[in-house]
Amino acid sequence: MISPRPFHPWHDIPAGAEPPAIVTAVIEIPAHGRNKYELDKELGVFRLDRVLHSAVHYPGDYGFIPRTLGDDGDPLDIIVLMSEPVFTGCLVDVRPVGVFELIDRGENDEKIIAVPTKDPFAGSIVDLQDIRPHALREIEHFFQVYKDLEGTRTESRGFRDRQAAEALIGQAMRSYEAAFPAADAAG
Repeated sequence: MISPRPFHPWHDIPAGAEPPAIVTAVIEIPAHGRNKYELDKELGVFRLDRVLHSAVHYPGDYGFIPRTLGDDGDPLDIIVLMSEPVFTGCLVDVRPVGVFELIDRGENDEKIIAVPTKDPFAGSIVDLQDIRPHALREIEHFFQVYKDLEGTRTESRGFRDRQAAEALIGQAMRSYEAAFPAADAAG
């Protein structure tokens, strides 16, 4: 049967198997990349937004949690720490372990920190304190400087634990349901 509308990764993929404890990450930017791909919210495809102006790269696979809505009007951002990068458009079942709080252009822009459920190197990571401290410093540093040469400043508000991440995901799912009730009924 032909769908009356095209498939859309934000609206047509469930938030996860057991949200907020296990969610789906839709990867936009593979780890170690400088190309910033973003979901085109109108078309439902991935588009090159820009190449980062600074000599830095994403410290993990970066994307979003479908069927969520953050304070910035976009799906909730997620950074997945895994042993090997994946590719743009890949779906990864992940376990949220924390949240990085960032202010970008005066707005909250939180980043869920997660690990894949199917990566043996991540099996013992269940909360933020299980992540190597240097990895957290890399994440914080990246988001503090990645827009510097574009003339945009960001401000770190630090990290919070798994419980805070799960609460934020739950709130973002409720915000999505309120903003897109027809999508919720169709999903």
